[in-house]
Amino acid sequence: MSAINYHERFFAPLCNAENGEAGTATVFHYRQRGRVVWATYEGGEIVFGTLVAKAADDGTLDMRYQHVNLRGELMTGRCRTTPEQLPDGRLRLHESWQWTSGDCSAGTSVVEEIVGGSVRVC
Repeated sequence: MSAINYHERFFAPLCNAENGEAGTATVFHYRQRGRVVWATYEGGEIVFGTLVAKAADDGTLDMRYQHVNLRGELMTGRCRTTPEQLPDGRLRLHESWQWTSGDCSAGTSVVEEIVGGSVRVC
């Protein structure tokens, strides 16, 4: 079992690389069963998306994602996520990702758990 339980947690980006599509209006709803983690996400430039990941013992995630953006494009990618436990108990996720569609460029993002609907921006 993973050291982190992602089940029924909500996240939103604090910051993202310029070539990324998830923004502060994008909300991710995570779920987990054993080592399998999945989420749905939408908002901002993203009409709807899903991701699936495998959690390691330390809570890091090896994930694949796909979504449809506002331009009607189907976008896909892969991501390596490292969790950070914040002093207030929330999670901050440090992500290193790469598109597997489009220009296949890479980037980094920071995603933070939403509690009470508030999200800060980098």
